[in-house]
Amino acid sequence: MPSPDPSPEEPRLWALFVLGVLAFNFPLLAVWAFWGERAGGAAPFVVALFTAWAALIAVLAWFMERVPD
Repeated sequence: MPSPDPSPEEPRLWALFVLGVLAFNFPLLAVWAFWGERAGGAAPFVVALFTAWAALIAVLAWFMERVPD
């Protein structure tokens, strides 16, 4: 049963969830790893992975701390 008064953040949080699942799912990680190895080893891949992870957390914190619309 849907809530009577949905939050304006709900669609944004769902979109962020889908983005996170797509970004950190196995097929895309395999592509990242493949191009990371071609670009100079595992270090750029690991840095890019943790940067994307930190960006996802930062966007989540920004969504949750914003003043409601």
